[in-house]
Amino acid sequence: MDAIARRTLAGVSVPDTPLVGRAIEHARQLCEPYLFNHVVRSWLFAVRIAQVQNIEHDGEVVAIGTLLHDVTLNETFAGPRRFEVEGAYLARAFVRQGGFDERRAQLTWDSVALNSTPSIGLYKEAEVALCTAGICLDVVGLQYSLISSAEIARIVGEFPRLQMKRRMTRCFCHIAKVNPETTYDNFARDFGERFVAGYKAPSSVDFVMNTPFEE
Repeated sequence: MDAIARRTLAGVSVPDTPLVGRAIEHARQLCEPYLFNHVVRSWLFAVRIAQVQNIEHDGEVVAIGTLLHDVTLNETFAGPRRFEVEGAYLARAFVRQGGFDERRAQLTWDSVALNSTPSIGLYKEAEVALCTAGICLDVVGLQYSLISSAEIARIVGEFPRLQMKRRMTRCFCHIAKVNPETTYDNFARDFGERFVAGYKAPSSVDFVMNTPFEE
């Protein structure tokens, strides 16, 4: 991409475009404070990973993919698709309205839809992989050592976690309780199995064995 304006946020040089600014405000409006801080940290971690590893990427896609990846993660989520997919459609509509072409819009969709599936997302295009990496660093500590402890401390200091583990767990449990069918093939299943009474996911073995063919 052509050079774009930048600014420094929590010590990290990030893109500063009108669309990124609108995405920040959109995330602020839709996310609880703890979740807003999480998406911003995820963005900053993704940018630093790209800088440390010298990964060329579309900075606006990474910014918007991380900033909007959790707009549907809340205790009022009602599906019908898994929360990442619902969020992906919202993010794609946002960037289309903001002027993205279809290639960049699809990268944004993939970045949001795959944000909690590192076994796939980390092997996609640079933008998708970076979004996945930044988000997973903040949620589960994946590749934590790539960024210096001082930089992580500054980012967390400016955008504190605000009991994210507890608050996020409540959201996952809500989804597992209210929309269990959206959790059977993804990590939210673990929260249902551990914390939600009566939650029981079907087995993939049964799906295969019960396929309507003779053998």
